[in-house]
Amino acid sequence: MGNAKIVKELSRAYAMELETVQNYIAASVNLDGVRSDIIKKALAADVAVELQHAQQLAMRIKTVGGLVPGSLDLPRGQQSLQPLKDTMNIVAVIKGVIDAEESAIKQYNKIIKLCDGVDYVTQDLAIGILSGEEDHRREFLGFLREYERE
Repeated sequence: MGNAKIVKELSRAYAMELETVQNYIAASVNLDGVRSDIIKKALAADVAVELQHAQQLAMRIKTVGGLVPGSLDLPRGQQSLQPLKDTMNIVAVIKGVIDAEESAIKQYNKIIKLCDGVDYVTQDLAIGILSGEEDHRREFLGFLREYERE
């Protein structure tokens, strides 16, 4: 029973990471304007990190007895990070990234609590990924402060 809950939450985190990859690629390509360059580069670089998170989660799902879900079984929910018609709205993209990171942070904290005293390996994995998500959120909060000053 415990593994089923862990697999469910790992699968949700896996879906979130893959959705983030899709949306970071879209934003890193779609943004326009001279001021967008730093954001585009940051997002393009983060695609590899988020994809690595998804791969780590997939391996853990399989290790704890689950089946890694295919694309048709993955929920989507990153409304604020969807591609915009205004490709120069850098602040909206930054806010979307922050929202996605905050959702990921919440999910990893949920996994950490669920695994406490039950599955230390999964807990350790979630703690490691959580640290990266918190760093990424901090980076984009800094971008937001800078872009909103102008």
